[in-house]
Amino acid sequence: MPSSSVSNSPGAGLPGSENSQMVVPPGQKKMGWVRPLLYLFLVALGGYVAWRVYTNRQLAAQQTANQANALMSRPVPVQAAPMEQRPMPIYLTALGTVTPYYSVTVKARVNGQLDKVNFVEGQQVKAGQTIMAIDPKPYQAALDQAKGTLAHDQALLKNAQAEYNRYKALYEAGVVSKEQVDQQQSNFGQYEGAIASDKAAIETAQLSLDWCSIQSPISGKIGLRLVDPGNIVTANTTNLVIVNQFQPIAVYFTLPENQLPQVLGKLHGGQRLVAQAFDRGDTTLLATGELMTADNQIDTTTGTAKLKAVFSNTDEKLFPNQFVNIHLVLEQRPAALVVSSAAIQTGLQGTFVWAVQADNTVKMEPVKIALAEGQVTILDSGPEAGTKIVVDGADRLRQNAQVIVSAARQQRSGSGGPGAPPKGNQP
Repeated sequence: MPSSSVSNSPGAGLPGSENSQMVVPPGQKKMGWVRPLLYLFLVALGGYVAWRVYTNRQLAAQQTANQANALMSRPVPVQAAPMEQRPMPIYLTALGTVTPYYSVTVKARVNGQLDKVNFVEGQQVKAGQTIMAIDPKPYQAALDQAKGTLAHDQALLKNAQAEYNRYKALYEAGVVSKEQVDQQQSNFGQYEGAIASDKAAIETAQLSLDWCSIQSPISGKIGLRLVDPGNIVTANTTNLVIVNQFQPIAVYFTLPENQLPQVLGKLHGGQRLVAQAFDRGDTTLLATGELMTADNQIDTTTGTAKLKAVFSNTDEKLFPNQFVNIHLVLEQRPAALVVSSAAIQTGLQGTFVWAVQADNTVKMEPVKIALAEGQVTILDSGPEAGTKIVVDGADRLRQNAQVIVSAARQQRSGSGGPGAPPKGNQP
């Protein structure tokens, strides 16, 4: 039996040779099937992780949606107040400054030493009341001197008249010449002129003496004295005291020029416009007066017109240079729709309020605003009077949302409740 032999020739086992064979090491044979399995495992692991992330996100989104739906379906606690219908004024607002109706700075009309002060600072004085006095002795002496000069000239006039009468009789008898008579008549006329001058000097001296008694030119409240007794005052220069008239008192305020025509139209039509003065916070009514007039020009730098209102001010709640808010009433609405300003909402649909229905759901009701001022809004159109309007909690509402309604809390000072106007008497 022939035995197989292995050729040991140099070409045996090499590529290209007929007897060559691929010899694979055992380690390489093992790696050939492990690597695909590893790749497959990594792909499966990545897919599993991605699936878990996706399912977790979907679950979280579903939970969030469920919570949102639960919250959306849960009744929303709100505060509501009924829509009111009552008399309300339609007015313009402006900033005003209280000014005395009359204001006089008292000055001395003669020079001299201030002798007396006959008033208490801050008291009410009447026109013609003596409030100060300047030392009158120098002016009394001047008056006495003028009177003495008059008496002297009157005696000379009497003597000149007698001389003239004698020369006139002698001229008629032919004793003296016409020239001498004319000379005596001239002397007589000069003394008459001197007497007239003396009388004028007496009147001037008397007037200066009277001016030593300083009187209040108007009725009003006197201020702080500016000069103490004993000081020398100069005529028409030294300020002594200021007197302001409080009753009545005036308020000057400005309005934009585009609001002026409707005001002037009512004034020219003879309509009396009520002006209300409120405090700095625009909550408390201080006084009620009447618009008197408007200035005759518009300020070109501000585009506003100045107007003047007059108040009786019997209780003196208005004080000079006081800052006030003016409400100029243009009309009175006997049945105006009134709602709290907190209830007014604005969105893509325009201006609206949330109205509470009988089944405790809310409905969006469009409104048209006539006047919005502070805590009060007057409507031209909107829900009927008595409809409950949401005034707090509206930010979480949607159409037909369920609500839990509680009464609106009372507003703080300056309001009598939801939808109430500022405190004070309405005109």
